[in-house]
Amino acid sequence: MIGEYVGTVLFLFLALGGTQVANNIHTSSGRTQAEVGSNPQQLQYIALCFGFSLAVNAWVFFRISGGLFNPAVTFGMCLIGVLPYLRAVLLFFAQILGGVTAATLVSCMFPGPLAVGTALGGGTTIVQGLFIEMLLTAELVFAIFMLAAEKHKGTFMAPIGIGLALFIAELVGVYFTGGSLNPSRSFGPAVVNHHFVGYHWIYWLGPILGSIVAAGFYKLIKILEYETANPNQDAAAPEHPDHDHYHRAVDRSSYGSNTHTYGNFADRDQNTQAKQPSAVGSPGMGSQNDMNTGLANDGMHAGQEDNSANVTNSPGMGMGVGHDTVTRLGRGSSYAV
Repeated sequence: MIGEYVGTVLFLFLALGGTQVANNIHTSSGRTQAEVGSNPQQLQYIALCFGFSLAVNAWVFFRISGGLFNPAVTFGMCLIGVLPYLRAVLLFFAQILGGVTAATLVSCMFPGPLAVGTALGGGTTIVQGLFIEMLLTAELVFAIFMLAAEKHKGTFMAPIGIGLALFIAELVGVYFTGGSLNPSRSFGPAVVNHHFVGYHWIYWLGPILGSIVAAGFYKLIKILEYETANPNQDAAAPEHPDHDHYHRAVDRSSYGSNTHTYGNFADRDQNTQAKQPSAVGSPGMGSQNDMNTGLANDGMHAGQEDNSANVTNSPGMGMGVGHDTVTRLGRGSSYAV
């Protein structure tokens, strides 16, 4: 809860602070933004502040609390079974409190009236605003599902993709609805300004519906086993000239074989073994009883005789070299070819 609270405060403080700058700065002619109306540069500035702030703070706090910062995202995580409901309730209160704290800090630290509230604009109706918030939130939440909830090779880069998802959603939504996508983002400034618009509820219902849509689609593609549509996306096997032979070596190493594959050492080892000449007339290994008997006779190996001429008939351990046989003799004896 502490991590989620601090993360939400930092995320919304930077985002709302940038919004305060964009809405209060005067134009080159000396008029305010309220007098001249919205312009693409202003909307882009606000969208960048939200997107980059989310990317940075999500990357910082995801190890502590997951870096959700949004009750709608928290609810979506519960729907897909990633987050327990009890923990979600605790995070919900931390996020709401964080939104109020961030709006309070912006109001106290920056001059001028707090101008970061969300409201419908551009002739947008309440119903349109509701569905805009729903669809944009669904896009953001689904991006979080696929980049963070689904574990893959690119999971460590998830905050960048999530921040870009919010950035593109804000580019679309700021002009029409204020680009909330987050109940905490709308609730905090409304509390500080002591002003709730009559349609404030769309900034709660819209994101919640968006989370339901995203969770439903996520579960659908999981049921359909989406991994089979584009398989091996996370395959890490390097290119190898003998592709089939390489994978056989890897499989043997994985199941406890003595063949360990580090680069091409396994191939060189097998090639070396293939070039070694086979033993000619190499005697077999003696039995345990023969070995014990040999050890009792002056420390000689199984079946060995004093006559070195007969050493090649010894059932001891031998290794062929060319057409001769080298036999390992007992302790204290010499080698003969």
